[in-house]
Amino acid sequence: MANIQQGKLKVCLGYAAGVGKTFQMLADAQAAVQRGADLVVAYLEPHARADTISQAQGLEVIPRREIEYRGQTFYDMDTDAVLKRRPGIALVDELAHTNVPGSDRAKRWEDIAVLQDAGIEVWTTMNLQHIESLNDQIWQITGIQVRETVPDGIIRQAAEIVTVDVTPEALLNRIKRGAIYKPEAVEKALVGFFKGSNLAALRELALRQAAHEVDQRQTAYDETSESVAIADQQAERILIHITANPSTAMLIRRGHRVADYLHAECVALFVHETPGFSDLPPEERQVVEKHLRFARSLQIETQVLGGKDVAETVVEYARRNRITQIFVAHSKSGFSERLLRKNHAENIVRLAQDLQVIVVADRNRNPSV
Repeated sequence: MANIQQGKLKVCLGYAAGVGKTFQMLADAQAAVQRGADLVVAYLEPHARADTISQAQGLEVIPRREIEYRGQTFYDMDTDAVLKRRPGIALVDELAHTNVPGSDRAKRWEDIAVLQDAGIEVWTTMNLQHIESLNDQIWQITGIQVRETVPDGIIRQAAEIVTVDVTPEALLNRIKRGAIYKPEAVEKALVGFFKGSNLAALRELALRQAAHEVDQRQTAYDETSESVAIADQQAERILIHITANPSTAMLIRRGHRVADYLHAECVALFVHETPGFSDLPPEERQVVEKHLRFARSLQIETQVLGGKDVAETVVEYARRNRITQIFVAHSKSGFSERLLRKNHAENIVRLAQDLQVIVVADRNRNPSV
């Protein structure tokens, strides 16, 4: 069987619900059909918005799949039907969606990957707050922890990202006149996520994200051996210190984000003081394994080492591997721990005088992966 070329991914990205992502995707779809593209709507969530529904008129729609769960009927994308139809382009709304339990895959982005593997180009939509590495920044801006996230790697492999933008004032006007939510939900939205200050900060973050994506795609590398050697000597290398501390999830996101902006290599390192990793207390081992899996989901290399002195092992590894920045989580310690020098963050700072150590505070948050 001949190799199938991977289908491309196009993402319409917005900073909040109602900016017009789905409308823009449908407008692009109508134009593509006029040019002769073989295109279907694999999943559309118009949210009863008249302009969105109108924009979808005339497009071929793949019927949704019915799924029974706890006595209720849900409707979701029928991935198998899309594969059977095998269009050139499939529109799949809401990339960050979590599928109904009992579905073949847990997340919609996993269904989209299946379509791409079959050679189908996919156009999709999502909001900025669902990008995994931005999770902590979104929480700091809005006070809301977003549970549905998409790995950064999914966005990074997109062939095209369309930033759909409106001013916060225009978006607030849409909400107030009932174009986004039902009248009974408008007031709650305006005093919650959709406060003017939130929208302004989210829009700024979205524009920075868009600029970053452009920069990533325009970065050119000289393939000559001399320039590669020079670049290798000057390259930033980031190490994230993994512990069982709940704030480690936040630390991973922060380190990954900085590495992404610096085009830096990134590794997450856990050091255990016990004779073997399996000798850790079960609860601690489960938390550490969870953090390591999370790091790998962000395409961060992970390492597990043994060492009686955690800080010394971390710093030795950093020097041996030419790490330029070490990210550690700020941890509170009592008098006895300080006396015994058990505060790993403080010890790493003390030992790594020749390296840049970034101590990241959790801002009284109890983050989770």
